[in-house]
Amino acid sequence: MKYLLSFAFLFAAFCGFSQIKEASKNVTYGAKITASGAIEVNLLEEKLNATDTYIGKVKGTVISVCEKKGCWMKLSQTDGDGIMIRFKDYKFFMSKNIVGKDVVLDGVGKKTTTSVEMLKHYAEDGGKSKEEIEKITEPKTEIEFIANGVLVI
Repeated sequence: MKYLLSFAFLFAAFCGFSQIKEASKNVTYGAKITASGAIEVNLLEEKLNATDTYIGKVKGTVISVCEKKGCWMKLSQTDGDGIMIRFKDYKFFMSKNIVGKDVVLDGVGKKTTTSVEMLKHYAEDGGKSKEEIEKITEPKTEIEFIANGVLVI
């Protein structure tokens, strides 16, 4: 019994620590991907003006990440607040030290309307002040990307 409990503890610790990867070059989160064929994040909006959905790879720089769990991040955009990145089926999370890193994403991008409630939730998770959160009063149409995999480059 003692050995079984020790094994269970070590297994649980290993599983928990395997979710926490340091955001350094060539680290992959989610599905294993390569950088080949990725478009710059600023071209994503052009692609979405021509079609409802973009399926493929995008590369850009991370400007923010969920400070609670790493369950979302934003990529910088030439104009705008950044592109919201979430992770397919909530299967993986990002390291909280990913801000400022360049990444390649593989997945699906589309324009969506985000409710006031969700915008406030994301602002809270992103560490915004109560005053900043209270200023959110309108839904926002923005680009959202659901990533199957993320590669730090």
